[in-house]
Amino acid sequence: MNIDSLIQWIQSAIIFGTVIMYGCCGEILTEKSGNLNLGIPGTMYLGGIASLAGAFFYENACTQAGIEPNAILCILIAFVCAFGAGALGGLIFSFLTTTLRANQNVTGLTLTIFGAGIANFFGGSLNKLAGGVGQISISSTSEAFRTTVPFLDKMGSFGKLFFSYGFLAYLAVIIAILMAIFLKRSRAGLNLRAVGENPATADAAGINVTKYKYLSTCIGCGIAGLGGLYYVVDFTKGTWANDGTIETLGWLAVALVIFTTWKPLNAIWGSYLFGMLYWMYLYTGLFGFTLTRSFQPIFKMLPYLATMFVLILTSIRKKKENQPPANLGLPYFREER
Repeated sequence: MNIDSLIQWIQSAIIFGTVIMYGCCGEILTEKSGNLNLGIPGTMYLGGIASLAGAFFYENACTQAGIEPNAILCILIAFVCAFGAGALGGLIFSFLTTTLRANQNVTGLTLTIFGAGIANFFGGSLNKLAGGVGQISISSTSEAFRTTVPFLDKMGSFGKLFFSYGFLAYLAVIIAILMAIFLKRSRAGLNLRAVGENPATADAAGINVTKYKYLSTCIGCGIAGLGGLYYVVDFTKGTWANDGTIETLGWLAVALVIFTTWKPLNAIWGSYLFGMLYWMYLYTGLFGFTLTRSFQPIFKMLPYLATMFVLILTSIRKKKENQPPANLGLPYFREER
């Protein structure tokens, strides 16, 4: 087996998996409140284009002033823009579904279409400002985000596997761990789970259902927006392309929520597994055979097939801890409790 090819496969899986891990963690937090947000792809679009626009205008202003962009400011501007745009998408979803009581499925799908349209429109506009299609580049910001830990990435194969990524790859793992602790060990996390399971009982116990739904959805969408940020600054290295890849990754993130049975810790290894399954068609030579181009799309289906398998398995076993929140996707009317 070619060790270098195996390492490249794992590295590709980790970079790919980190994008969907952000989306998955954000959606888990949202769904724990009972909100089913199918607008995660659109939210990731919003985070990606907002971070790109913020970094582009900052770098452009620095170029016109004849100064070098500050790496810390590049990171802060892109990060705040991505999280803020994602949270704004969550606020729109919450207002429509919680306050106006619109259908959650329709609202989520509409948010996906809205986010994709907004992102591709402004992405095309920024490309024109930069001089033509495909010309936009936030190289300084991308380089700042992709900076690795000095010396650690030089530790041979071990360093390549574990220390050859920017800080966002490690932040995704930290967020997943903190979210698991929050949901299981904190009072606010238990209240949030109560809202998702039975909002009427939670309301009767004095828990502000509306506040928890709004906060969990906005923060969850903000986290998903960081997935769009990671896609722009690391996956595409500071460029923008209207190829629909973010939407594909967004739906994989939604599928990963089911695969992980709504557990943030499972999102860590699950996202990397999805990455390995998705890119397997490029590395079948490691297993002694090579795919023709016509069979490659079949291998790209593997993450979805794995999700279907887990969904069938959990449906058969019907373990309470592996089921979605009981009130997921259902509107709550306080007057009817």
